[in-house]
Amino acid sequence: MRATLVAVVMVAASCRTGYDYESAIGPRYSGANPGAAMEGCAHPCTLRIVSFNSHFARDTDGAITLLASDSALRNADLILLQEMDAAGTQKLAKALATSYVYYPAIFHRRSRRDFGNAVLSRWPIVDDAKLVLPHASRYARTHRIATRVTVRVGASRVRVYATHLGTIADISADHRRDQLRFIFADARDHPLVIIGGDLNDASVGLIAQEASYTWPTRLGPRTHRLGRWDHIFLKGLESPDSAVAGTVDSRGVSDHSAVWVVGIIR
Repeated sequence: MRATLVAVVMVAASCRTGYDYESAIGPRYSGANPGAAMEGCAHPCTLRIVSFNSHFARDTDGAITLLASDSALRNADLILLQEMDAAGTQKLAKALATSYVYYPAIFHRRSRRDFGNAVLSRWPIVDDAKLVLPHASRYARTHRIATRVTVRVGASRVRVYATHLGTIADISADHRRDQLRFIFADARDHPLVIIGGDLNDASVGLIAQEASYTWPTRLGPRTHRLGRWDHIFLKGLESPDSAVAGTVDSRGVSDHSAVWVVGIIR
């Protein structure tokens, strides 16, 4: 109990600094890699999706090695990143030969860099947006966001969200559920949806099933010292009979492990 309390206090202290990028349209960073973008996909089409919290993008070279070398993460179709800055996102996308969109949520004074979410894709990105999530931090009064993109996978359009919900020090569990429901509401009219990121909560994903999402990352080891916080949800994509999802230790690159899932478009 004491160790958990100390960890919560440390998280709280780390959140008391920074300021919002208030505009819904930026800052925005993007880059296309037409040579790597795939156009055709024989149905059923299988997508490998990875989510990874980079820990302030402190070790981009290590993240590149992890994402490029591990057999479960290598050649992912979509990579959802949290705690990124623009330079780190661009470097990762170039190294992994993907297109990307990145929106920072805040400028973090302690790390002296931007802090936000990115989507890297081997499929063409046809539109994107920044969603400002409800409920400001009780300490810094800053907001978390989701980076939203639509990717064209053959003849299909897939709506993809990379998000990072408020911490256990920032907001309540009810407010984290509100943040996730806000994303569900934005995706309501889309038949194929992928939502992933650092949820800062082991159980908030229970509401995904209420919104007709599957939760392939629900079971597994801790992805952070305080719990299994990193997850991916799917709507309209089926899961294969085996090799549905997994967790990969980041080997010191981050304080989070990476998670991955496989989804099938029929």
